[in-house]
Amino acid sequence: MPSTPHEVVIDMFTERPGLVAPLLAALGCELPDYETVVPRSERAAVVAPTEYYADAVIAFERGGNPVLAVVLEVQLRPDPDKPWSWPVYTASLRSRMKCPVLLLVFCADARTAKWAAKPLDFGFGNPPITLTPLVLDPSSVPVVTDPEVATALPELAVLSAVAHPRHPDHARIWQALATGLRTLGADPALRYHDFILTMLPPAVRPVWEAFMSTGLRDYNFTSDFARKYIAEGRAEGRAEGEALGEAKSILTVLDARGIDVPVHVRDTVTSCSDLDQLQKWLRRALEVNQASELLD
Repeated sequence: MPSTPHEVVIDMFTERPGLVAPLLAALGCELPDYETVVPRSERAAVVAPTEYYADAVIAFERGGNPVLAVVLEVQLRPDPDKPWSWPVYTASLRSRMKCPVLLLVFCADARTAKWAAKPLDFGFGNPPITLTPLVLDPSSVPVVTDPEVATALPELAVLSAVAHPRHPDHARIWQALATGLRTLGADPALRYHDFILTMLPPAVRPVWEAFMSTGLRDYNFTSDFARKYIAEGRAEGRAEGEALGEAKSILTVLDARGIDVPVHVRDTVTSCSDLDQLQKWLRRALEVNQASELLD
């Protein structure tokens, strides 16, 4: 059963807790002197009829002791119940771990981020006590174009690709991501491919799929990832002819990127029967700014 986007993001942080450090740095947080970053129990141990569980808890440690704890919540949309449970997670963790605690809310879009960033007023104290979540929206996610960074933190490269689908350097973002994915096994690559495909705007999805069919052509997949996409490609090739299928992919990518295709370029592409040339054009379709540059 494929993971939901919510579960995929939670797994990113629990499986690679060091991912939280560059994201906090991107938000301007000054991190304490620490040696390790580890996941902790998500359970908020409080005496109440209902048990509370955060999505994830990450601890920065020095000498085996926590120096900073982060309550991570993943919000794909506003949830009116969360402002009531978030203070429980934070207070319980502070009491249990005896260190400063941050509430970090990862939001899928600007609208959800605006909702999550509102201070939570407790209604008592002098001055009144408030808890203000630290919100990470797509614009705050670092742009990863360096293959070395993507290799060290593939999950950060995945979040970068999702957060910046229309960035001017999107081709470099995806190329760095491809390098990072090669450090993972086939199953994580499949999970992240599906996550990216789900989270990207509909108009960008054909561009991403075209990149996956060319930019990762040499990746040695051994799971259902290969069987699914290779089988689909072969079926389309049998139905339309491989050359015509490649030509249609080129035009689809250009159209998804909002690039106008003159008649002479369209005719040149659709009349070409050289698969090697078509595959070169398909890779270039991900990068050119004008359709005429495709043929240069």
